Amino acid sequence: MNLKTALNRFALVFAFLLGGCATLQPKPPVDRASVDPGTSVSRGGRGLALTGTPISKGKPLPSVALVDAMTMKDVDLSQERGQVLLLSIVPSVDTKVCEAQTHYLGEEGDRLPQSVQRITISRDLPFAQKRFAEEAKLTDLRYLSDYKTGDFGKATGLLVEDMKLLARAVVIVDRQGLVRYIQVVPEITHLPDMESAFQKAIELSKEK
Repeated sequence: MNLKTALNRFALVFAFLLGGCATLQPKPPVDRASVDPGTSVSRGGRGLALTGTPISKGKPLPSVALVDAMTMKDVDLSQERGQVLLLSIVPSVDTKVCEAQTHYLGEEGDRLPQSVQRITISRDLPFAQKRFAEEAKLTDLRYLSDYKTGDFGKATGLLVEDMKLLARAVVIVDRQGLVRYIQVVPEITHLPDMESAFQKAIELSKEK
């Protein structure tokens, strides 16, 4: 075997191992616990206060303008009726955990009824959300941005005070516009319990 052939084989093996290692990267832990909006979360053990007016179950979703990443038009989710809204709230789609959360919503969420609307909300610029959706091939989700003043975060008690980003959370709103499910992930580097959220969304989709 000559040197060139040996180097080519080494390159192929290295690429294979590198690819294999990438697929074996540990997934972020799933957190099944929750803290209340308006309290605090942590990041690597460091406490982060949540600011704003806390939302609560059984109450209407606050009226706040968000920007639709695909149309650049303002959207007020409190005015939408007739569908269950599954809100997947992330600090930034350009981080690994947020990417994993959004992929789960897009790929595993395909089994949800059509009456459940899947929405990702973050403080990313709408342009960044749109780029992510196209690159990840997750354009069947709806992307809403709270980039202007963080009003959504303030109106829900989900704005991380120090970072000015949204906490990691899942909120589900029923057909009548009432909040019926809230999980605010205690450790911001962990994933929410998306399966429990899916089950609740399916349950609410059957209500009339």
